Amino acid sequence: MARRNNSNSRGAKAPSQRQLRVGEEIRHALSEIVRRAPFRDPVLADASVTITEARVSPDLRNATVFVMPLGGEAEPIVEALNRASAFLRGQLAETVRLRHMPRLAFVRDESFDEASRIDALLHSEAVARDLAAPDEGEGPDKADPETVAPETVDRDS
Repeated sequence: MARRNNSNSRGAKAPSQRQLRVGEEIRHALSEIVRRAPFRDPVLADASVTITEARVSPDLRNATVFVMPLGGEAEPIVEALNRASAFLRGQLAETVRLRHMPRLAFVRDESFDEASRIDALLHSEAVARDLAAPDEGEGPDKADPETVAPETVDRDS
């Protein structure tokens, strides 16, 4: 009997319900911790950070946390969060009850940049021109013979 391949186009399995639940719980808890934690690092002391997603590995031992700093440069904040990951993991252990607290790796969320790029493409002049509705009387069958290539015009009609 053939095994069902339950994978997406990259060859990786979709996350399980448990992974999704744990990731969402970690995201909510980290949002609260980052908002109220007394950081010693001056980069994080006044930083405003949005935690957009937490992806947990299938064994629940590692978590990739996607963050988007609000204002300011993103890289120093992401590096500072990675330096403070042990502290944040300890704070997280007090809030979220898991057998093993996952190791945290913070990454800048690129999805906002990608969404902006797609939005710019959709609002570009070329796309607007392509989406403009053609006149009602025109179409491939009713095209003006002078604007169509000579080999496609039926001269007998």
